[in-house]
Amino acid sequence: MSAIILVMAVIAVIAGWWLSQQRLTAKPWLEEGSIDDFPGTGAITLPAAKLGLGVFLAVATSLFALFISAYSMRMDMVDWRALPVPALLWFNTGVLVLSSVAMQWAYVSAQRNNMDGVIVGLCAGAASAIIFLIGQLLAWQQLSAAGYFVASNPANSFFYMITAAHGLHLMGGLVALGRTTAKVWRGAEMPQLRLSVELCVIYWHFLLLVWLVVLGVLTGWTDDFINICRRLLS
Repeated sequence: MSAIILVMAVIAVIAGWWLSQQRLTAKPWLEEGSIDDFPGTGAITLPAAKLGLGVFLAVATSLFALFISAYSMRMDMVDWRALPVPALLWFNTGVLVLSSVAMQWAYVSAQRNNMDGVIVGLCAGAASAIIFLIGQLLAWQQLSAAGYFVASNPANSFFYMITAAHGLHLMGGLVALGRTTAKVWRGAEMPQLRLSVELCVIYWHFLLLVWLVVLGVLTGWTDDFINICRRLLS
């Protein structure tokens, strides 16, 4: 339960910050002047696509929270035998961080009307994400070669299920990223690209956050972190 509380708390903080950036907390009745003078004070200030992404991220967060909750409860049973976490996962984590950084570069470049920077950021982000997925498959192969099969132990099943769910979400992100990149190659104007790039960046940062939490749960350092916090607060 400690891990699930940590996940929900982190997501709630990030969601609150993101919503505050969208001016959803604005109070137009306290402003002076014409309503047209204040952007973001209309009836609907959030693009439909961004709102839809927010709903999807909420659903995905709930899904991973349930996975982590079930993992935390199941590991207390007597038939649980923890499997060794492949060292390759740390390399994969670094690659995913680089992918998120590259996507942020694309977003900043889009804000500055730098098309070359957008192209570099999107391509680097996609390439790093593909390398991450290949690395995950290699980690699976290493575990299988060592005798840690899906059905041989509950810990194994949870590992494959959670990492597969994250990988599938990342593959979906690559589809959206491919569509955004196609717009670039078709010569779309920068104003049309900014929203698509921003949506991809938000999704990429979300997947990085989810993976860091998942990795923390699989390695057990989230429990250590929570215990340290409890000692500091007690």
